[in-house]
Amino acid sequence: MFDRDLAPELLVPFARELDGLGVADLWVVEDLGWTGAVSSAATALAVTERIRVGIGITPAPLRNPALLAMELANLARLHPGRLAAGIGHGVQDWMRRVGAAAPSPMALLEETITSVGALLRGETVTLHGRAVHLDGVSLVHPPAEPPPLLAGVVKPRSLALSGRVAQGTIIPEGLEPARIPGILQQIGASDGHELVAFTFLCVGDDTPEVMRVALEEQATFLGVAPEDVFMAAGSPKEAAERVRALWEAGATTVAVRPMGDDPLSHVRELLSAL
Repeated sequence: MFDRDLAPELLVPFARELDGLGVADLWVVEDLGWTGAVSSAATALAVTERIRVGIGITPAPLRNPALLAMELANLARLHPGRLAAGIGHGVQDWMRRVGAAAPSPMALLEETITSVGALLRGETVTLHGRAVHLDGVSLVHPPAEPPPLLAGVVKPRSLALSGRVAQGTIIPEGLEPARIPGILQQIGASDGHELVAFTFLCVGDDTPEVMRVALEEQATFLGVAPEDVFMAAGSPKEAAERVRALWEAGATTVAVRPMGDDPLSHVRELLSAL
């Protein structure tokens, strides 16, 4: 993952190096006040050749589904098979601060994923739902290979929603492997549903101050103590074992979030241990 605190101009060399290291994915972030994920994804795709770029995640309240489908279709046609699009509820306080809070976040997310998916498949969509209103809308240039849509969610009802309408689910940093079987049960999807687990990465004995702050913020979000936030940390071997623990618990994809002044050094050490 390209961390949100990194300067945007660093994305190009970051993406190019990851493309050469052999990793499968690069995930970009959309958080209020930082950067837009669609433009970040477009940049990363344009300067790489093989890596998949994931949007993790765009908030449904900030994106009209017709416009979101247009943007995703454009990227999917330009870079076939190399895009994954995460869509979520958005942080509700952030959504209120920009006047985008939804009366029913559940309805908005389900209707957004459903309508965006249909548009990307080349369908003409008419939907007068609780939150989304489309009347005979279609894409002139739908992609031949629609990108998978993943729901970035964590609570039980939202996980079940993801299992119904999305091709995958993204779970946030800090969740222990022991929770993954229960999450998969709540998703309840058939084979082929991708589970992407985000996790912090910090290789070495010292934890940078930026990592301590992030752990405290994530602990508040998850409702746990900072020391209970799961992360790939310690020696390269220990970090690799923690990544493997997420895979073995049922995560299809583990996206590490390296932080600090030289995040790619953590990635290189992790890859050597894996």
